[in-house]
Amino acid sequence: MRLALVGATGLVGQKMIQVLEERKILPDEFLPVASSKSVGNEVDFGGKKHKVVAVEDAVKAGVDVAIFSAGGNTSLEWAPKFAETGAFVIDNSSAWRMHLECPLVVPEINADSITEHTKIIANPNCSTIQLVMVLKPLMDKYGLRRVVVSTYQSITGTGKAAIDQMSNERNGVEGKKVYPYHIDLNCLPHCDVFTDNLYTKEEMKLVNETRKILGDSKIGVTATAVRVPVMGGHSESVNVELKSPFNLDEVRHLLHHTPGVVVIDDPKREQYPMPLYQKDHDDVFVGRIRTDESQVNTLNMWIVADNLRKGAATNAVQILEYLLAAKLVH
Repeated sequence: MRLALVGATGLVGQKMIQVLEERKILPDEFLPVASSKSVGNEVDFGGKKHKVVAVEDAVKAGVDVAIFSAGGNTSLEWAPKFAETGAFVIDNSSAWRMHLECPLVVPEINADSITEHTKIIANPNCSTIQLVMVLKPLMDKYGLRRVVVSTYQSITGTGKAAIDQMSNERNGVEGKKVYPYHIDLNCLPHCDVFTDNLYTKEEMKLVNETRKILGDSKIGVTATAVRVPVMGGHSESVNVELKSPFNLDEVRHLLHHTPGVVVIDDPKREQYPMPLYQKDHDDVFVGRIRTDESQVNTLNMWIVADNLRKGAATNAVQILEYLLAAKLVH
């Protein structure tokens, strides 16, 4: 297998390299791709150093798979060019997620939407991934009517510049700002840009991507996305209205036996998921599972996941693993 990683020097790109190594996916040829200013630099992968190449050179090389983590504009321009050569593209940006011909994949849920003809495969938004991992088994068992989600999103979702901003603020250093306000000791109800309906793009991603992945455009979804000064991962407070009655013990048992989901839910022992402790894990963690006493057939939950791993790198690598297992890539 010949593998290109577009955006190899970025925060998520580096995490993808780490996950590939951990999961022992070592291609016969690895082409790290980055912007022109990084071309010629070296990237460590699989115990070897690999020179960074330009994206046009990677296209000419005729790779089998190209994983993108370089922003939507780059993906819109270059993903089709890789696909035209016969390569599968796994794209981590939002560029292709809502295209009808592109599957939006969380492997535990809908890997079978990938075929030999779906050359561009979209990796969902980080917040959406952890949400649908918990919603899917509930939907299958009880039916799903409505979801209200409030997110508490790590600054790492914005990238290295956001980490630098928070570090500078904590140390009293002036520097470049990527947020319109101070982030340290603060919460910003402003993830991505605002749209005409007064929701942000991040909030609308949660709405539209959840419906697409779960295959039901009638599910009511509403979201408020908040950026918080946290490094370990994203957290979500989720209120779920189901179509049929449930038993809390049954819900916990169901989620406990869902691959990729870990239940941490023991209030008497003060045990529940937290981003500080769920960092560097590939699973999605859920706790604070309780009945909404204000409305029938409704649950409250708290969901936490490392946004750089399951929310980005790990999910993309799992898609690659599916391509290999299904022998779509050799």
